[in-house]
Amino acid sequence: MVHQALAWRDAGRKVALATVARTWGSSPRPAGSKLAVNDAAEFVGSVSGGCIEGAVIQEALEVMATGASRVLEFGVSDETAWEVGLACGGKVEVFVEAVAPEVGRGITRGVLEELIEARHGKRPVVLVTPLDGSAHRLVPVAPGESGDPVLADAVAQVARRDQAEVVDAAGGVFLLEPHPAPLRLLIVGAVHVAQPLAQMAALAGFAVTIVDPRRAFATAARFPGQALVVGWPDVAIAELLPDARTAVVTLTHDPKLDDPALVAALGSEAFYVGCLGSKKTHGARRVRLGEHGVGEAALDRLHGPVGLRIGARTPPEIAVSILAEIVASLRGAG
Repeated sequence: MVHQALAWRDAGRKVALATVARTWGSSPRPAGSKLAVNDAAEFVGSVSGGCIEGAVIQEALEVMATGASRVLEFGVSDETAWEVGLACGGKVEVFVEAVAPEVGRGITRGVLEELIEARHGKRPVVLVTPLDGSAHRLVPVAPGESGDPVLADAVAQVARRDQAEVVDAAGGVFLLEPHPAPLRLLIVGAVHVAQPLAQMAALAGFAVTIVDPRRAFATAARFPGQALVVGWPDVAIAELLPDARTAVVTLTHDPKLDDPALVAALGSEAFYVGCLGSKKTHGARRVRLGEHGVGEAALDRLHGPVGLRIGARTPPEIAVSILAEIVASLRGAG
């Protein structure tokens, strides 16, 4: 989204960004969802899943022409929203602004470039958007960085919840959009299940790394476009430093490979650690890991048998169940 907006600016096009600021009731897309539009009416992203896009794009073209940002509201009492099919009972507020070439009012290409740099550097930040159209800024996720105590507390909260929010603070009304460190999935075992799991996880926004010491398994032909580490899993896990935005899954069925990796993963900040195998196998695994010094609290973090119980049989179905459980853990629904 941000990359495409900058690419259009570099090509000499005018660009506008539309962002869902607030929602009430039934709304197809959450706060923080974005749509980028250029002056040829080309667009990427979504603010509603399709139902109000046409109206928002038209407004974005007008914003590009005038340079003045605007707040749009769509809801059940708005005939325009009914015409474009907004879900019954829903209301959405969308902030539309032009991408400015230099510092001043609104969002600038410099802020967008800083946002990309923060993501590449795995630095969590919150984008602060004043809804009066004045200059934006990026706030690092750290105590006291925003200056305004009310805003600082709100920044910390939206970062913790990973959910955009509009707040009233000194100086006006602000949309706070968290941009956390990228999600990662470390898969131990370049086996058959790992192939669809890696593809699905990448589509869900995870940076995937496959770890396996067996060169015949960990090949670019079997995992095109994925990061591969050919080495012992425990060493690789220690070097990859799983953090609170990292999930680890072991799939080899071989205790010589899985167990050391699990010991390393359970000693990290990984938000999810799972392992493939039956209930009987998992019980024996817990005993072995305990003998290797893993405490009960850490063992209780271990998801095994891995995946939600959906009756999965084929490798792609098993991959769906694993990814679903990872997302449930990430979003607090596990």
